[in-house]
Order: sequence, then structure tokens, then C-alpha cells
Amino acid sequence: MAPPAPAAPPVTVEVIVRVPEVSPADRAARDFLDYHERLRAIPRADLPKELARLEGQASPEGMMQLALVLGQTRNPADTVRALGILETLLRSTEPAAVPWQPLARLLAGRYAEQRRVEEQSERQAQQLRDSQRRIDQLNSQMEALKAIERSLSRPAP
Repeated sequence: MAPPAPAAPPVTVEVIVRVPEVSPADRAARDFLDYHERLRAIPRADLPKELARLEGQASPEGMMQLALVLGQTRNPADTVRALGILETLLRSTEPAAVPWQPLARLLAGRYAEQRRVEEQSERQAQQLRDSQRRIDQLNSQMEALKAIERSLSRPAP
């Protein structure tokens, strides 16, 4: 019988796992989208609480979240305020603001368009009210003319 073969030394395999680095811009975009999804789930009645929670935050992320909440209120004054916050973020030279600036530009463009549509709607509503008032005045004048005409067409006693 032959002697048993010597056991082979154990084989060591090194596995190198590289976790991809997430750029600050990617992290900002992910955080932005995550917060947007959470915000959509918040009932409209709870928006003031969320707004109060975010008031006064000076971080770029906090500013973006505040702008998102203000955009959800559908109040024209809040839209203007959100645009101001986004403009502040866009003008910031702080390194932490840089990853958030492309998202701020996107949101500012959307809010500027929303504001333009709100203003157009307000103008049209005012024109409609003015037209309705003018129609009412003309109807009153027409009724007055009809009354005069009826009084003139009656035979004199």
C-alpha cells in the first residue's frame, strides 16, 4: 500500500470588493428624491408642521427641503419665498452647496414657471371679474332703456 499523499496546503483566495464611491452630487440627488417622496406622502394638513420644522435651516439640504415644502402649499406667496431660498442657494459659494445647485436650478425653473402660470391665472380671473361687472352694467343700462321705451310706447291717457 502506498503512503497517503501529503495534504495540499489550504488555498487562500483574496476577494477585493470595491464599493463604488458616491459623488456628492449623486448623494444630493438621492436625498432630494427621497425627501420629495416622503413629502408627497404627508397629508396637506400636516405641511405647516413640516414647514415649522424646517424654518431657519441654513444647510443646503435644509434649504432645498424648505423650498420643496413651500412649493407644495400652492400659495403664490410661498412660491415666491421658495424662489428666494433657491436663489440664495444658487448664489452660495459654500462647498457644501455645490452638489445641490443643479437641483436648485431645476426646482427654480419649475417654480418660476409655476409662478408665471399663477400670475396669468390671476390676470385672467381679474379680467373675468371686470368683464362680468361690465356685462352687469350694460344689462342695467339695457333694462333702463327698455323701461324708457315701454314708457314712451304707451298711449297717453
